[in-house]
Amino acid sequence: MDPNIASTGLAHVWTQGDWVTRSVAIVLLVMSLATWIIILWKALDQRAQRAQAKGIEGFWHSADFAEGLDKLGAADGNPFRSVALEGREATRHILHKDGHNGSPPQRQLHDSLDVSDWVERSLRKSVDDHTARAQSGLSVLASVASTAPFVGLFGTVWGIYHALLGIGAAGQVSIDRVAGPIGEALIMTALGLLVAIPAVLGFNALVRGNKGISHQLNRFAHDLHAYFVTGARVTAASPDGKVLPMKKAS
Repeated sequence: MDPNIASTGLAHVWTQGDWVTRSVAIVLLVMSLATWIIILWKALDQRAQRAQAKGIEGFWHSADFAEGLDKLGAADGNPFRSVALEGREATRHILHKDGHNGSPPQRQLHDSLDVSDWVERSLRKSVDDHTARAQSGLSVLASVASTAPFVGLFGTVWGIYHALLGIGAAGQVSIDRVAGPIGEALIMTALGLLVAIPAVLGFNALVRGNKGISHQLNRFAHDLHAYFVTGARVTAASPDGKVLPMKKAS
């Protein structure tokens, strides 16, 4: 192997670079690790939630609410089960079914709301909580995608600056003395792009996946609202627009 080639590349950049160059390389490495961890973590979450969404139809074809909850699944972080439980608890409270020691509960200010408004607010709160959890980590991907190229560019500019200082101090200018240091400095720009591109693609894919799951969750919450208020799930598939698939939750 040509010794000139062996003395170039990432290893040579690291060994010959100063603390600024090494700091830039470490920052890019941390950005890359954070990007891939978040992408894998959120992708696995979305995969699990898409599988949980398949239990919605089974929920509506259950004999009662308890059986429907079992079909939704009991996995931690199941947004569809959380929405159903939140709606049930809201309905119980507003209808004053949670008396303590057999006595009716003390009325509160929000008891002036009717059943529809109270259940809708509770379901919306559960959906918003899921949306906030689903969006966690995406800001990191957006930050990495927008800043990594500039971090790499900063490393390149710093490397070129020091390369030119070294060439000037040597007092001799030739293509081999210029091409090596400048090429090594440009590696930092390439590393910045390698970090930013997966972050951009991962961010777009995760946002698209979150939109699909949020759409299913909002539609499920709408059906739950109709069920808790009227005792029926609103559906366009039925001739009369309603279906009574299960017993009223108690």
